[in-house]
Amino acid sequence: MPAFFRAVEKLKPVYDWTYKIVMFICKLLLIGDILVTAWSVAGRYIPFISDPHWSEEIVLTFMAYMAVLSATLAIRKRAHIRMTAFDKYLPKKVLMVSDLIADIAVLALGVVLVIFGIRFCNSPIAVRAKYASLPTLSKIWQYLPIPIAGVGMIVFELEQVFQHIEAFFKKEEQKEAV
Repeated sequence: MPAFFRAVEKLKPVYDWTYKIVMFICKLLLIGDILVTAWSVAGRYIPFISDPHWSEEIVLTFMAYMAVLSATLAIRKRAHIRMTAFDKYLPKKVLMVSDLIADIAVLALGVVLVIFGIRFCNSPIAVRAKYASLPTLSKIWQYLPIPIAGVGMIVFELEQVFQHIEAFFKKEEQKEAV
């Protein structure tokens, strides 16, 4: 089993690279959000700047992408809000098992998001519907964050699950060594 974990450990640069790319995309979306919002507000109050009619829908779409992508980043850093009130009272083994079960549940949620998100993105409502203010832009862009979030959750939850399983085996190896 240690060989398996060494092979998984070699994937850490891929996880790091994926994390950096997703973080960069979140930063670009935030900058885009700020610029479009500033343009929209300036267009309402400054006479020679026109308020883009599409600003609200684009800002909301950017926010949807940022929300799901930043949620996947929080999975990697284990920064999600969690119930930890009883953690100090639970035995370490029970805590490890509960963390593993929670991560497997989130991994399953990621799979569900991918399957149903792709299905929804291929549905007539997503393909044929258009933004009200941008009739040339398909609504698929508004629904695409769902499968994207699922993929991100799967990628980063796999890393977490492997780390939990590795922790189980390291504890057993340490006991055998003693």
